[in-house]
Amino acid sequence: MRLILLGPPGAGKGTQAQRIVEKYGIPQLSTGDMLRAAVQAGTEVGKRAKAVMDAGKLVSDDIVIAIVSERIDQPDCENGFILDGFPRTLVQADATEAMLKGKGLELSKVVEIQVDDKILADRVSGRYTCANCGAGYHDTNVKPKVEGVCDRCGSTHFKRRPDDNRETVVTRLGAYYKETSPLIGYYYAKGKLQSVDGMADIDHLTGEIEGILSKL
Repeated sequence: MRLILLGPPGAGKGTQAQRIVEKYGIPQLSTGDMLRAAVQAGTEVGKRAKAVMDAGKLVSDDIVIAIVSERIDQPDCENGFILDGFPRTLVQADATEAMLKGKGLELSKVVEIQVDDKILADRVSGRYTCANCGAGYHDTNVKPKVEGVCDRCGSTHFKRRPDDNRETVVTRLGAYYKETSPLIGYYYAKGKLQSVDGMADIDHLTGEIEGILSKL
């Protein structure tokens, strides 16, 4: 089961990805995490990435693709994975398709979570994570069972992203619609896209997604 979750910032991709991880036992692959891990491990592609970052430049698409390729060769990805935050552009999508094809693999499904833009500001500005394990919460929608205590690890330390505020939502949405939303048409044309209603409550949305995945 090889998945991509699409949707604007605040659509609920992180929450749903974690539920998929827990149910199906496949890893959620974040490009940022993979990049840091490759650099720390000192792999060949990690060394290339480190050289670019040390020079204060952005890591190129070919390096990111190489890191993703290296990561999905690891044993825990044998039964599948969820790509988190990648691909973001049509160029990256093409490169990802080519990389998977070279391994004799293909994406199983791309799930688009559709959300009304007007709701996103409330969602984004209210979310926070456990500083210890990364579990996600929200001021009103997803509170810890015990106030101030992480459900997953018991930590009492939480954090918020500096850009999770109303002022930056418009900018981030603009970037999403410009760069990432064309992927919706791209994957629809390939017969991979399935859209779900992100306005539904979290458990209902999980049920919709599980209904899609159960047919794979």
